[in-house]
Amino acid sequence: MCNFLKSQLVHLFLVISFFRLVAQPAESVKEPVSKDNPKWVIVIHGGAGGPVKGSLSASQEEAYLNMLSQALESGSAILRSGGTSLEAVTAAVCFMEDCPLFNAGKGAVLDEEGKAELDAAVMDGRTLKAGAVGGVRTVKNPVLAAVAVMEKTKHVMLAGPGADRFAREQGLKIVPASYFIVTDRYEKWKQTKPGADAVHGTVGAVALDQSGNLAAATSTGGMSRKMVGRLGDTPIIGAGTYANNKTCAVSCTGHGEFFIRNVVAYDLSALMEYKGLPLAEAAEYIVNDKLKSQKADGGLIAVDKEGNIAMPFNSNAMFRGYKTSDDRSLVAIFK
Repeated sequence: MCNFLKSQLVHLFLVISFFRLVAQPAESVKEPVSKDNPKWVIVIHGGAGGPVKGSLSASQEEAYLNMLSQALESGSAILRSGGTSLEAVTAAVCFMEDCPLFNAGKGAVLDEEGKAELDAAVMDGRTLKAGAVGGVRTVKNPVLAAVAVMEKTKHVMLAGPGADRFAREQGLKIVPASYFIVTDRYEKWKQTKPGADAVHGTVGAVALDQSGNLAAATSTGGMSRKMVGRLGDTPIIGAGTYANNKTCAVSCTGHGEFFIRNVVAYDLSALMEYKGLPLAEAAEYIVNDKLKSQKADGGLIAVDKEGNIAMPFNSNAMFRGYKTSDDRSLVAIFK
């Protein structure tokens, strides 16, 4: 009798298990992204260096924080609705290119001739495809030109007049060179002596979308009073911009020559892939050990394939922020 009861109980257990399995919703199957709680993350920066704490008025600080919040929302709205990480970072950077507070697009710093020369780059972590433009003078949103290079050509980077011409042929918005010059930047340019410490800054965004794909985008006006034709790290894939689904997406800001020499963006990915370092540890080492030992100021933003965030900087400030699918958010300027 005991054996009979045992067999009946085993049979009952198997039947119940079978119906539980059949009834189990697809969303509960372990996948990289849950359909019930899709994970996405976006992180942005509006440049490192700049003001010491207390040097901005309350209204100036409020204006910067408000613009960072709006840039974040322009990207997070895309991720929230199921859009791609590439679309999200492009939208966030476009917003900052259009905002005269940042050194990218309208409001960019001016070169030695008093003109704006703009650089931008994008990278798709899923395909490892990338696009960049350098030294453009008439493209309203250089980041869109970088996307066009990635999607419409067999190349990675176009520079100078050829890049401007390509953007025009692609139907991107073209503006007069005067569009980029704002009064505040021009007055500061006039007061800055050639050879003085150059003001630099950049805007950028990195994101993880609901499909688990990473992307990065960066845009800049470079250094104030730079030599005509100078390119910084922003358009150089692996130096100022990098994304790889295996590891992370990175956008850098700071003294570009040092970021080029140290191949900073790729170095972060390589430390994770080959040495197994977690995102935060690798980013902290690069910015506050490696770069700092070379007296190179700046910072970076990064997000890894798990949605972890890093935003280290060794300068006075870094305009930055993030937003996530679980309602975590931040905008900040100082430490």
